[in-house]
Amino acid sequence: MPQSPYATVAYLVNQYPKVSHSFIRREIAGLETHGIRVERFSIRYGGANLADEADQAELQKTRAVLGVGIAGLLRGVLRTATTRPVRFLKALWLALKIGWRSDRGVALHLAYLAEACVLRRWLSDAGADHLHAHFGTNSAAVAMLVRELGGPPYSFTIHGPEEFDKPQFLALREKVERASFAVTVSEFGRSQLYRWCNYKEWSKIHIIHCGVDEQFLAAPHTPVPAAPRLVSVGRLDVQKGYPILLEAASRLAASGLQFQLVLVGDGPMRAELEAQIARLGLQKRVEILGWASGERVRQEILAARAMVLPSLAEGLPVVLMEALALGRPAMSTCIAGIPELIEPGVTGWLVPAGSVDALADAMCAACSEPVEKLEQMGKRGAFRVAKQHNASVEAGKLAALFRARIAQAQYLPVEEQAAPETGATSEGKFATF
Repeated sequence: MPQSPYATVAYLVNQYPKVSHSFIRREIAGLETHGIRVERFSIRYGGANLADEADQAELQKTRAVLGVGIAGLLRGVLRTATTRPVRFLKALWLALKIGWRSDRGVALHLAYLAEACVLRRWLSDAGADHLHAHFGTNSAAVAMLVRELGGPPYSFTIHGPEEFDKPQFLALREKVERASFAVTVSEFGRSQLYRWCNYKEWSKIHIIHCGVDEQFLAAPHTPVPAAPRLVSVGRLDVQKGYPILLEAASRLAASGLQFQLVLVGDGPMRAELEAQIARLGLQKRVEILGWASGERVRQEILAARAMVLPSLAEGLPVVLMEALALGRPAMSTCIAGIPELIEPGVTGWLVPAGSVDALADAMCAACSEPVEKLEQMGKRGAFRVAKQHNASVEAGKLAALFRARIAQAQYLPVEEQAAPETGATSEGKFATF
């Protein structure tokens, strides 16, 4: 196997690149500046609604496992079963075991095994020293199966809330036990992972914050506008609480307060939200922009007095970091990791999740407070983000973890290194079969 002068880490995400995964792109860029060579892999094709040129560039660097089609998956299974039968049977048993316990069923976990057969070969061709998955769902399951097949050691990052909604169905305990280490993005996330892991595994769990880059951290100061304008950025689904946001906006409109609310994003609830806007008579006050490039999002944040995100379930939203980094206070709900970032009266407002009245009061304050007060809140928020959520600094911490684990582990057990798999080819990097 050709040796790289750099540590080579493969990244695996269910769908990458994706509009809502800019934090993964920043993390990868940060790792590369720290001397880690990163190979990008996705279970399925990304590319939908990519308005940002940086995401479009990532698409060209990413290979999708399901791109091989059913025939390619079957060839991968056959090749693996014949060249490393013992490992294949162990991985098959693992897939069946976690599939029986899962709400997704055995059949889907057999599909994960087929994906792992393909990916293991690609990782070998790429000379990957380590595999890192984002999210503790199917990508982590595939990473675990790749390891069982004889692939590189793996780790994964848990964000929430999905992983914490059904930890037993997702076999989180098993995934952590078999992993080199696990990452969470907040103190809250770590506490939840502690709940579902053996105490002996706690030392494996590390906090690596999602972060923002120099586009936000080094942006010149733009004064908070006097106009009563608010912005919300996120996927338009139930989890983000947008129906509650529109009800709160309706309360403000009924009180006679002048304001504008811009929603940047798209998703399954868009038609319902547009109907709600019409029903509440908010057409002149609320606008849905749809997906936007990173630069457009930045401009929309700067044009607003504050960011508002009324989520019902979260991990730790990167968009709140972006707003604070740009000197805009933020309001959100007191759930998950959000209170670790937003401090009431200091960097923004926290409200109980689901409370229309509390959200309306916070929105009214954001529209009515003197600009000077909002400026002070924004400065304190920017300082907090620079200290805790610098993408390059956090990537450095992750790079150190990768290097430490790579130094401790070999790519394959000694007996397999001494006996190359039957039928190995001389195909180049990312060979297909």
